[in-house]
Amino acid sequence: MEREMNFFDLCVAAWHALGRFCAACGRLLARMVRLSYRYWWLVGTIVIAALAAGWYYTRHENLTHRVNAVALLNGPTIQQFEEVYAPLMFAQRLPEEAPIASLIKDRKVSDFTTFRVVDALHDGFPDYVDFKRKVNPTDTINVRMQDRLCLQFRMKEKNMNCLPEVERALLAMINADPVLQEAYATYLPNLREEAAFNHRQAVKLDSLTSNYYYYTASAAQPMNYSGNGVNFYGDRRIRLFLNDIYKQHQHMQMVDHRLQLATAPVTLESHFAVDPKPVMGRMKCLAILFLFSWCIACLAAQLIDSRKAVRAWLKGEK
Repeated sequence: MEREMNFFDLCVAAWHALGRFCAACGRLLARMVRLSYRYWWLVGTIVIAALAAGWYYTRHENLTHRVNAVALLNGPTIQQFEEVYAPLMFAQRLPEEAPIASLIKDRKVSDFTTFRVVDALHDGFPDYVDFKRKVNPTDTINVRMQDRLCLQFRMKEKNMNCLPEVERALLAMINADPVLQEAYATYLPNLREEAAFNHRQAVKLDSLTSNYYYYTASAAQPMNYSGNGVNFYGDRRIRLFLNDIYKQHQHMQMVDHRLQLATAPVTLESHFAVDPKPVMGRMKCLAILFLFSWCIACLAAQLIDSRKAVRAWLKGEK
């Protein structure tokens, strides 16, 4: 009667399989070292040739860099923006009259993608970009912003001079979409009204404190410590307005800055910036080529070492 395999037996079998796999890898590595020693002239020639080709390929003007910028959505939602941006992300055919179509055709730009921007301090300003895509949409601490996206594409070093042209062509293609223009036309009047409302509220809050200061005798105004290193006159009731004024001015400044940037459905908070670290650096490329060429060289050495058996197999001999 056979005994059923339990979880412990399964773990033992997996451990034994892992041990056999590691032993096989060790034997393979030892065989490759012996072949490299025996046929050093062949292995060395192939490896040096591969490293020389990699050194030439990774010269400065041939390196590829990532280019990033944070886009500000003035009215459109992220879903609406990604529908317009989808032809670039999925390498779909663009209309010939699109300004950026010729640049993509010439392979000056490639690999368009987007990343979510995270507000970790809950102050309405971007804190970092989720390049690793680890932030959960339901995370209430690291909140993914709904009005900002990080745009990224790749360019070779020799094409960096046309980066301003790429930026203008990209924004021209996006802002020409009628759906985004309609959302922007609805959003802009509301933003202007919000900015005007903030200015009116700031004047009201300031008048509440100024009325007390100017029409109450200074002797009747006890000095209180504000907590931020500044002494001011006023009782506890007037002191409550101080934080309200600070918060109102901060919000007013943020809305005014947003209104200043809202010149199109999609704008950039700053110009595209080039990541100084290349996508495939010289050292990384040479390491990969070294391992790959060494394996190829060992395979060629094994064929030479087994040339009699290979010749007999090709002739059909036993």
